[in-house]
Amino acid sequence: MDGKATPPAALLLDLNGVLFDEQGVVSGAVDSVREARGRGLAIRYVTNTATRHHDSLRQELEAMGFPVQPGELFTAPLAALGWLERRQRRPFCLVHDAIAPLFLELSAVEGGDGPDCVLLGDARDQLSYANLNCALELLLDGAPLIGIGMNRRFREGGHWLLDAGAFIRALEYGANCSATVMGKPSPAFYRELVDSLGLQPGQCLMVGDDVEADVAGAMACGLQAVLTQTGKYRPDDRELLPPGAGLIPSLAGLGELLGW
Repeated sequence: MDGKATPPAALLLDLNGVLFDEQGVVSGAVDSVREARGRGLAIRYVTNTATRHHDSLRQELEAMGFPVQPGELFTAPLAALGWLERRQRRPFCLVHDAIAPLFLELSAVEGGDGPDCVLLGDARDQLSYANLNCALELLLDGAPLIGIGMNRRFREGGHWLLDAGAFIRALEYGANCSATVMGKPSPAFYRELVDSLGLQPGQCLMVGDDVEADVAGAMACGLQAVLTQTGKYRPDDRELLPPGAGLIPSLAGLGELLGW
């Protein structure tokens, strides 16, 4: 970021890797969020996490010291739910058990009607060969594919794991189709996020640890963005930073970057 950047009116915060990691709350993160709120910035807690219900995420954030006001938690599963409801779709769900109840009513078969779309998130062991082939059959019959997030990988328990994006790409390739993705770095996701604030994209600052989904994705939609050297950050991510992106050691360095 440079001195020509518009002072942000909203702070959009990735969760895992920015606010907290496997060791707990990132040092200085609570104070940085408190400072931003005190300066009048709107706050959005933004995540592609598809293995946790939003109520559970909210409770965890508040227990860590991050107050969550109504409407401040913006998740990819909630964005996907809204997309499906507006179109009255009946999804074949490949999602984690923790968020499956969100889609249960939509998925219920009434009058013999079966699924008319495929919804894929981080379903872990449910992403089996058999289940992926069931999804493939629906897609080949013309059903749309909706993805919850498009991340390549994530870290858990000290290990790298495949994220939903890898499986979405496999189905796109197998069915020769394109997914609608409701999660970072999808433009549709960022548009809905900015619209929820009633601001222009350039007034919003996205802070994340994923150079592709958080930083490049946000900047492609006209937002400002900062990469933290925490979480999934790797040294070679520096080479992937778009021009104008910020780089800070952790969220604790945000104030210095913005001149607070």
